[in-house]
Amino acid sequence: MSGHTSLTRILLFLLVHALPGVPICSASGASILTSVSKEAADIQSWLVSLRRRFHQIPELMYEEVETGKLIRETLDNLGISYRHPLAKTGIVADIGHGSSSLTVALRADMDALPINEQTGLEFASKEPGKMHACGHDSHITMLLGAAKLLKAHEKELPGTVRLIFQPAEEGGAGGDLMVKEGAVKDVAAIFGLHVWPFTPSGTLASRAGPIMGACQQFQVRITGVGGHAAMPHATVDPVVAAANTISALQALVSRETSPLGTAVVSITRLAAGEGAYNVIPDSANFGGTLRSLSHDHLMYMKQRMEEVVTAQAQSHRCSAEVDWLELKEPYYPPTVNDRAMYKFAAEVGTRLQGGFMEDYEPTLGGEDFSFYGHAGVPAAFTFLGIRNETAGSVHGLHTPRFMMDEEVLQTGAAYLASLASEYLAQHHKPAGKQEL
Repeated sequence: MSGHTSLTRILLFLLVHALPGVPICSASGASILTSVSKEAADIQSWLVSLRRRFHQIPELMYEEVETGKLIRETLDNLGISYRHPLAKTGIVADIGHGSSSLTVALRADMDALPINEQTGLEFASKEPGKMHACGHDSHITMLLGAAKLLKAHEKELPGTVRLIFQPAEEGGAGGDLMVKEGAVKDVAAIFGLHVWPFTPSGTLASRAGPIMGACQQFQVRITGVGGHAAMPHATVDPVVAAANTISALQALVSRETSPLGTAVVSITRLAAGEGAYNVIPDSANFGGTLRSLSHDHLMYMKQRMEEVVTAQAQSHRCSAEVDWLELKEPYYPPTVNDRAMYKFAAEVGTRLQGGFMEDYEPTLGGEDFSFYGHAGVPAAFTFLGIRNETAGSVHGLHTPRFMMDEEVLQTGAAYLASLASEYLAQHHKPAGKQEL
């Protein structure tokens, strides 16, 4: 062996195995799924048909029975094995041939919302009072599309891709339960996406750090002594106490949150008395949500809210209690993108789509994808634009007229498949690899 030949082999070894960000190549010399966009386009009609089937059978959190059946039927047809149930109705599937212990996960949520659909679509919801108004039917479809693409290249994957079909994102903390039941055990990284009607169709957008907010729902009950409205001095009025408490709580944002920080206190429910207008009731109730991009600040706001509610009630001679609704509306931590995983996701998105909206403005909307990162798994979450006036995809999430630009289904499937395959290519350690 000549000196030049040895040097060349060493340089090639370093280039392929030692430099970060360089994908491993298959025997043919091409990066895995180099034609992913074309392959995704080839299954677009399959994706549209599948998504419409999911759209017609919306199910609420932890009730995703028929949805799960269709997912499992599709996985069976693709020849992909799975575990079920996890987290009551969840499904976990693996693609790979065991050549490496490295595992990367992709996640989609499955549940719908208690909304009466008003889109007028021929494939509208068949379930009165239930609708896929947050795009979860599309998320499922994109993940199954990615599964189809990856399965076709299974022998080329230097590791395992885990597919997580998660229940109960809409308030039920299904992500937390999936973590507790082992869905991300031994997972090196996890990626997810959400359709986003605020950016043009096909665009990908995200940022490093917090991208979605921590959220905590609450219910407050203030108790006084009721009586005749003509003699308020003979009562202990809980309505006035509640009104002052609601106003005082806004100072948690205006005076106890940094002007450079982000937080909100929104009161969304208020009730006191019933029947006659000349009766001061015994109690008043209000509820709402706390939001912040910081877990620590959200915890601070919870503590201060209890103090403010108690003090305000006492100043009006009332008593008060705060219910954090943990059983009904569990706390969601902020969704925080790992910096390295975000950078990787942006690079993959740029190569796939020719661009990526970096440093995208965060939102205080909650998302239980946060539990995977909160559990210590490096995570990245990306918004996939679906705004298309021609397709009627202009209405906001959680509205009865929300519509999906179905052309984006192939983009989402291609992006998820690319994230998984490229992550494995860049991070796996080939058997027998030796350190120089």
